[in-house]
Amino acid sequence: MPEKPSTMPPVFRFAPSPNGYLHLGHALSALLNDDMAKTARGRLLLRIEDIDITRCRPEYEQAIHEDLRWLGIDYERPVRRQSEHTDAYRAALERLKAMDLVYPAFMSRGEVKRFVADQEASGKPWPRDPDGALLYPPDDRKLSRAEAEARIADGDQHVWRLDMAKALATANSELSFIETGPAHAGTLTLDPAIWGDVMLWRWDAPSSYHLSVVVDDALQGVTHVVRGLDLFAATPVHRLLQTLLGLPAPIYHHHRLIVGEDGRKLSKSQGDTALTALRAAGLSPLDIRRRLGLG
Repeated sequence: MPEKPSTMPPVFRFAPSPNGYLHLGHALSALLNDDMAKTARGRLLLRIEDIDITRCRPEYEQAIHEDLRWLGIDYERPVRRQSEHTDAYRAALERLKAMDLVYPAFMSRGEVKRFVADQEASGKPWPRDPDGALLYPPDDRKLSRAEAEARIADGDQHVWRLDMAKALATANSELSFIETGPAHAGTLTLDPAIWGDVMLWRWDAPSSYHLSVVVDDALQGVTHVVRGLDLFAATPVHRLLQTLLGLPAPIYHHHRLIVGEDGRKLSKSQGDTALTALRAAGLSPLDIRRRLGLG
């Protein structure tokens, strides 16, 4: 069951990745976190999720601070940067290894696509996760420890994945969570198995989003996670990891997404409605709030 609310001041966090300029969707998330923290007389943290070293850049991180300052959002210091705390994520991974709940996975994306294509060509439909990605095939999960260790010793590129079936059997509990967002309010129980064997550690980046976010939220004492609806489906995976690692469950609030004129979610990579551009065009913070329907 979800953790009972704490008597300590509630803790909210805004956790962007510096892989592009913030847009209106990020502004909505940041402003909601700030508004809700103030209403609850709580604390607001900023966390820079910069573990993807191939995409994150210092200029984007600096722009995050500038945009938040322009919006009138203050947050506690020091700011947590994920790139400075990889030891904490590795320690969590090692705990899961000791519980025999993760395994090294060696198939590349291309190999997974070819495997699935062969399966579907023979009339066997292959499952996808909620984001539409192919679930990882079971072959590597069947490797013996000796075989896996030998491949690692030979330098075979690999990631670490959660053995979902083993993890669910080990958790052996109802993975419910409290949701206060308008789309799905209530005490909810969702099945993380729809994600298959999720990746927890990448060869090209320390940790993955799923692992680092639950570790960070616990270490920072976050009690309320306010984020977009695009992450709602990932919540049962996070609840599973929290249960396995003995971490508390925050209250979740998934807010509406801001979409463009074509109906798609705004994207950093395309520079959609970047706050830097809107500011340069003469819009004020109040204009942003009105445009987001926040009054």
